[in-house]
Amino acid sequence: MVALALLGLIRLICMLVDIFGRSLVSAAAMEFVHANGPFHNKTKVIFVLGSTGCGKTKLSIDLATRYNGEIINSDKIQVYKGLDIVTNKATKPEQRGILHHLLGSIQDPEADFTVQDFCLQVPKALDEITKRNRVPIIAGGSNTYIEALVEDPTLRFQDKYDCCFIWLDVSLPVLYNRVSERVDEMVDAGLVDELREMFGPGADYERGIRRAIGAPEMHAYFMAEMDHSEDEAGKEFLFKDGIQKTKDNTLKLAESQVQKIERLRTKWDIHRIDVTAVHESRGKKAVVAWENLVLKPSFSIVSEFLEMDG
Repeated sequence: MVALALLGLIRLICMLVDIFGRSLVSAAAMEFVHANGPFHNKTKVIFVLGSTGCGKTKLSIDLATRYNGEIINSDKIQVYKGLDIVTNKATKPEQRGILHHLLGSIQDPEADFTVQDFCLQVPKALDEITKRNRVPIIAGGSNTYIEALVEDPTLRFQDKYDCCFIWLDVSLPVLYNRVSERVDEMVDAGLVDELREMFGPGADYERGIRRAIGAPEMHAYFMAEMDHSEDEAGKEFLFKDGIQKTKDNTLKLAESQVQKIERLRTKWDIHRIDVTAVHESRGKKAVVAWENLVLKPSFSIVSEFLEMDG
């Protein structure tokens, strides 16, 4: 009798464990479901696009802060170590502790970081990020690299990843003013001294980090500095000419970036956010404009994207 009672008790315990154990497991699974969790077939990736000076870096950090993300740099010059002012890298305080990948990671200033290198490195970074249950955010201005990544037939990126594209767009006249102001700000921050340290009379401006806008443009001025026969008026002219050429070529880059994104928009579903009013504002008005015109729609887009099954 005792044996039968004990057997019945054991069966009852097993049945209770089976019932409640499965419930607990199910609840635990639901608790840890996230953007790249088990209920999604594809890894979700956010892209922040836009011309130079539009606010891509700021938005990517805001998104990473809100959605527990990490950022993969897609600027082919920012990938190099050095020229932080010239390439306008986010400072440590600006990064707010967000982990950045492919930012200042190449030590050799002469090395070429190709499209193929980018397409090889990004999937590795994506794997690292998703293993930490975080949201990957790819941000930068090298749209040719981004297009190659997304459409590479070997990688089959779109088969593996669910993509959300956000484009920060600025009207060209306002962008022109912003770019000019930013170059002046960079000069005040030490752009010329930074370039001088990288300067060499036989420098190759077709390779590595010296492709950065500003390096070839200031070459003539640095050569004049080395020529003790050059008078101060001549040096001053070359200095101003170099700065103006830096502005002009930055504007050409911005125009090219916008044209590229407009072309990509014909085949990709890209969310356009107009940030013109932000760059027309100053001080507190600019902060409020950023929150209302950029953050609110961006958070809405990304929240909906992350909640959708991939």
